Amino acid sequence: MASSWPLPLLLVLLLASSWAAVARTRRGDNVWEHTVVYMHERLTGPNATRLITVQSPLGGDNFGQFGVVDNELRDGPDPLRSSLCGRFQALFALAGLVSPPGMQSAVNFLFTEGKFRGSTVSVLGPILDFETTCERSIVGGTGVFRMARGYSFMRLVPEMSVPDKYSVYRLDLFIQVSSDRLPQLPPVDSVGAYDTLI
Repeated sequence: MASSWPLPLLLVLLLASSWAAVARTRRGDNVWEHTVVYMHERLTGPNATRLITVQSPLGGDNFGQFGVVDNELRDGPDPLRSSLCGRFQALFALAGLVSPPGMQSAVNFLFTEGKFRGSTVSVLGPILDFETTCERSIVGGTGVFRMARGYSFMRLVPEMSVPDKYSVYRLDLFIQVSSDRLPQLPPVDSVGAYDTLI
């Protein structure tokens, strides 16, 4: 007669692993969400999305210059093959006397479409160079992202940008929020998520 002890042992292991999975994502626990969006910025012309509102008293792109942006957020780098998912609205100031002067920025990601519609993410920090990856802090949000914390990476997508006319930036948002705030989401595709970010 065959021993029946493996069956109860398997049942105990199955229940223990299920309980552990539930315990890891209890309601209210903090979880990480990785979201990738693309910022499309028009630099010139009547539809420019970046505006210098105060020129530097030193002249040119220099200490004291202040401006605003209201760029499109899309789900892909190609403006013709991607969908609009929100706005990238920011204030910036050239706030350093060193070279390069360093730009301080306060940004709101406003999601108008998709799974995060009606939510915002707030980002704060410096941009020292537009040609390399820029890291800034996520300091809050609204809606799904209320009380969010985390970090973001921004990097130029050179193959989709035209110098001095149109720029496309990939934005990786790594957001820590309470699990009861997030909708049920499919797993994030991690292909390319962490490559060459830093």
